[in-house]
Amino acid sequence: MSGAGRLQGRRAVITGAARGIGLAFAEAYLAEGAQVVLADLDQARASAEAARLGEGAHAVALDVTRQESIEEAMDVSAALMGGIDVLVNNAALFTAAPIVEIERADYERIFAVNVAGVLFCLQAAARRMIAQGTGGRIINMASQAGRRGEALVGVYCASKAAVISITQSAGLDLIRHRINVNAIAPGVVDGEHWDGVDAFFARYEGKAPGQKKREVGAAVPYGRMGTARDLTGMAVFLASDEADYVVAQTYNVDGGNWMS
Repeated sequence: MSGAGRLQGRRAVITGAARGIGLAFAEAYLAEGAQVVLADLDQARASAEAARLGEGAHAVALDVTRQESIEEAMDVSAALMGGIDVLVNNAALFTAAPIVEIERADYERIFAVNVAGVLFCLQAAARRMIAQGTGGRIINMASQAGRRGEALVGVYCASKAAVISITQSAGLDLIRHRINVNAIAPGVVDGEHWDGVDAFFARYEGKAPGQKKREVGAAVPYGRMGTARDLTGMAVFLASDEADYVVAQTYNVDGGNWMS
């Protein structure tokens, strides 16, 4: 699937890339000429997808909650591709509960993946990019949920707000090394992830399965839920030379749900 394109010669690591948005990004990057490592906790699925994608695609085991796993994944990725030019911090978890029912264990699990995972994967990739001396691109996956609170989604919203803040701080710090750090804030994106989200709302709002999903899709100004492929254009842009002067920004790609 590789070929000449805007990312020709780039070497990208995408976390949580065995499915959904991460996998769509991997496909888009390969089509634009990059090599890609699909880094995922589900190494078997990542390996199967890498084999399907063909030349230029690799799979690496990654648990973003374990520092030794992060370091090993980055080392293996750099060895497989000859370096790392792009990191996409995509791995994330969702949770929902009324404020008075939030459990500390659930909070710690979400922040371990969505916040610490982003920060320490970013740090590990940045260290290697600095050592290479050729700059790089880091793209964090935020969310419209990071732009405002929601009654049932306090922990997830807070975790994605933290991603936006980390993006700003890291972007301002790392640009002196010519490492551009930016983020994408999707809205409601159809797929396996939203099937799980729908189940949470069915539980807490008494909705029938699929009802919340239909409601949020209808409420998007564009007229439907997004898809993973709706996000790939921004992901390619932020990884390309076209985004060289873009620093510490979070871009909404949400069909008009949020304006900032």
